[in-house]
Amino acid sequence: MEQNLQTGERLRPVDLARGHGLSTQAVRNYEEAGILPAARRTAHGYRTYTSLHAGALRAFLALVPAHGHQTATSIMRAVNRGAVDDAFRLIDESHAQLLDDRRTLRAVESALRDLEPRTAPEPDPGGTFIGPLAGKLGIRPATLRKWERVGLVRPRRDPLTGYRVYDEADVRDARLAHQLRRGGYPLEQIGPLIAQVRAAGGLEPLEAALCDWQSRLSDRGRAMLTGAAELEAYLRRRG
Repeated sequence: MEQNLQTGERLRPVDLARGHGLSTQAVRNYEEAGILPAARRTAHGYRTYTSLHAGALRAFLALVPAHGHQTATSIMRAVNRGAVDDAFRLIDESHAQLLDDRRTLRAVESALRDLEPRTAPEPDPGGTFIGPLAGKLGIRPATLRKWERVGLVRPRRDPLTGYRVYDEADVRDARLAHQLRRGGYPLEQIGPLIAQVRAAGGLEPLEAALCDWQSRLSDRGRAMLTGAAELEAYLRRRG
């Protein structure tokens, strides 16, 4: 390791920074954070870097879009202290998260397909009560009340009877929650999706969001390939 640090061209912080559109302070911060190996110092106390540090910086910047800043930092810290297996474990966990996100996307797409009406629904301007809706979904009324408490459905109250009344949007949200629960997804993951459906104004506008979600997953997968290549190059350089 000592030999590697001493070989190659001497680089100043500004030399590393310029090639990546960074500030010299950012380079120093990365060194202090353990993302880069410790720099040599001149007799006057100035930092000097080598091609090894340049490789570390390239690896880190490639890992960030693939794994996020925090995980990329942890990966580089592990490599620089010689704990390569810890770095590999972090990478494995990130790949597992991406796979889980892909499965979630497929489950959401499947749930939305199941919600598409086979025939035109009859308008129900008065809404429906909790018992009929629970029966239609094959669940207990207590389940709908639980979903209401966590915000998945938001029925209004009949001013005369005080009974819950579910309008068309509430029925849609309840059906979507039911489909995802059948797929094994917890309520805390279902809530943000239903909020997105409401913000989009229905299911059809959500298709664009799902396409964007798919695109972002693909971008992460490709970034993982780039990050792996740069990290492997850095590991080879470290010997």
